[in-house]
Amino acid sequence: MSDALSYRPKAGEIPTAPGVYRFRDETGRVLYVGKAKNLRARLSNYFAPLRSLHERTRRMVTTASSVEWTVVGTEVEALQLEWTWINEFDPPFNVQFKDDKSYPYLAVTLADESPRALVTRTTGIRGARYYGPYPKVWAVHETIELMLKAFPIRTCNNANYKRAMQSGKPCFAGQIGRCFGPCSGKVTIEEHRVIVNEFVSFLGSQDRKLINRLTSEMKTAAAEQQYETAAKRRDQIRALDAVLEKSAVVLRDNVDLDLFAFDEDELAAAVQLFIVRGGRIRGVRGWMVDKELDLTTSELIDSIMQTAYGGDTVPPREIVVPIRPDDADALEGWLAGIAGRKVRIVAAQRGDKAALLATATQNAKHALMLYKTRRSSDFVARSKALEDIQEALGMRSAPLRMECYDVSHLSGTNIVASMVVFEDGLPRTDEYRRFGIPESTDDTDSIYRTLTRRLAYLVPEEEPEQPDGDEAPARRRKFRYQPNLLIVDGGQPQVSAAARALRESGVTGIALCGIAKRLEEIWLPDSDYPVILPRNSDALFLIQRIRDEAHRFAITHQRARRKRDISTVLGEIPGLGPARVKVLLQHFGSVARLKEATAESIAEVRGIGPGLAGTIHQHLRA
Repeated sequence: MSDALSYRPKAGEIPTAPGVYRFRDETGRVLYVGKAKNLRARLSNYFAPLRSLHERTRRMVTTASSVEWTVVGTEVEALQLEWTWINEFDPPFNVQFKDDKSYPYLAVTLADESPRALVTRTTGIRGARYYGPYPKVWAVHETIELMLKAFPIRTCNNANYKRAMQSGKPCFAGQIGRCFGPCSGKVTIEEHRVIVNEFVSFLGSQDRKLINRLTSEMKTAAAEQQYETAAKRRDQIRALDAVLEKSAVVLRDNVDLDLFAFDEDELAAAVQLFIVRGGRIRGVRGWMVDKELDLTTSELIDSIMQTAYGGDTVPPREIVVPIRPDDADALEGWLAGIAGRKVRIVAAQRGDKAALLATATQNAKHALMLYKTRRSSDFVARSKALEDIQEALGMRSAPLRMECYDVSHLSGTNIVASMVVFEDGLPRTDEYRRFGIPESTDDTDSIYRTLTRRLAYLVPEEEPEQPDGDEAPARRRKFRYQPNLLIVDGGQPQVSAAARALRESGVTGIALCGIAKRLEEIWLPDSDYPVILPRNSDALFLIQRIRDEAHRFAITHQRARRKRDISTVLGEIPGLGPARVKVLLQHFGSVARLKEATAESIAEVRGIGPGLAGTIHQHLRA
């Protein structure tokens, strides 16, 4: 592959000013849009030797046939122009956002003669005030249900309202006590407007002033023996308290902010947005990001901001992110232009904001896991993935049974290997296997030893030693099923070790590949160059999921063995039972620290006397 790109401009032709650049293909389609504080410095990175580029960047620059740029005055202008072009051209190599749903809102139609409260997923109703978004539609209905007990306002649709006002008869919702507008005949239009204003005011501020006023009115009514009025105020107070409890207080009452958290892998990222107003979480929004190019965390935050605030959404005064991006000043200037006031971007390091960020990050981790699970469960996607793997690896048939291997150890000790099985693109957990490796020189040797043991089961006349936990004949028969494809976690060295084991076993008809985690490259035996699967392809997603499952299974077993070994060492000491072993580990934190402790310090542990402490110290030293 030549390192020279025909369309590469001369270094002196590229300005050093801020600007926005576009890569185009032969048809003129915009492939990628980016911004730079210094165009020359930024673009020179794309025209480095191709072998030094990240694979996805290399694919983009080799697909492109030209690059052009536009100089602007400041970084803020560059950010604005970049966002405009990304929305106009929809470049395939820029971050692609997938919001998995439209979120429900609680809306109050203030422009109507008699405003109503309703649940909606659209935000274009003229003159309406919106609250949310809410994570689930039932949460909106529950909020309306509680609010109506305190502020009885109209809920019926416009057709029913108009018919009821013309006929003088309450609408059906009013007859069954579900609508409390002027159409019910209980209040006038003016009185209803006052109640609506209180409804909106409470939802907007959610402070306790109104509750305090209602409490005072309830006590006054009770003292004057107006028990019906007192009971009504009591029910209103309970309803408003319930609304406040559902909007959990996380920060001070005067804090308004948006908090972004995300979890990512090489192909995608899950984003969680917590909308905090008045110190309470008022809404949660989540979406997925498909990463076509390799992005830094700072670049990912840039793209998230452009998606979240590129439309009509006005940012709050403070935005909390995991780390402050490199161009935070430019982002703040761009956001200030949207909001019409100053906007701060801060990184949560400690305190309540950091705790809330940890909660949002946990949600993002779950969302990413759920996204992977749902994607892998789609039959059409799985079928396409298996066909693409067959074509990419040059196999005669689709890999209906795949086995993936990974090795885990702790500084060369407690070496274990895992084998996970996928059939028809789905995991077969009942056929997972674990291997204990007594000794090994490195990971490649561990892969060789593991596959040598596994492949021996495919030779009918031999009965090799069972892997850990394989006792029953039925499980031995399952272990004899021949896979179509063997996958190892690693690059060319690991694949070469696996190929040697496959060659020495004499077993034929099995394809072999390895996946290198850093660049997600697929390596084949005796190949100088990796196979590059499309970044967002179902084939790469499936192979990545098998690799991740093998890694999870191996590390889980390795940790379990390490814990078992620690308990075994201490359990061999006379006088130490499980309870005392637990107390010792809790006190010292690890066996290593316990070994370094003196007999006197061990004797200070609750339940351990001087005699037993001396025995423990002597045993561990020996």
